[in-house]
Amino acid sequence: MILLKDTVEIESSPEQVFEWLDHLPENYLAWHPDHVACRYLKGTSILEKGSVLYVEEYLHGQLHRLKLRTTQVVPNNRLEYKAGFGVAGAFEVESQGSKVLFTADIALGSTFPVLGWVLDWIITVLLSGRLEALKQHMAEEGVNLKKLLEKRGPAQVWSVAPL
Repeated sequence: MILLKDTVEIESSPEQVFEWLDHLPENYLAWHPDHVACRYLKGTSILEKGSVLYVEEYLHGQLHRLKLRTTQVVPNNRLEYKAGFGVAGAFEVESQGSKVLFTADIALGSTFPVLGWVLDWIITVLLSGRLEALKQHMAEEGVNLKKLLEKRGPAQVWSVAPL
């Protein structure tokens, strides 16, 4: 299994981060300039197990249409989702006093003993440029989330103009 991970320190609380995630359709376009669309196909919150969020975003120059199904939620701590066969991700928030560590990870591939290793090798060799672009996108999302959450004052709405 290939694991891509990005962590950023944010002057925020776990509750504020999860509140922001709870309004993801409203916040999605402001999160990254390559984000195009976001809406629920099932459920009304990404924080509900079983909800399905449809997103469109550009990755490595190509438009991707994804359905993210929430598989596990630990309130104010961890949100896990699946995005299709062999693709899963998570957002994790760890409290650090007046700050949090926000970690986004994406797992690609298979956990089957031999098949998993072969699939990981194929993905790494054939898609190395795309993996690097995905890592860059994740890092940009982390920086942008930090800016969005730290910029927000008590009277502001969650959605702001793209950075």
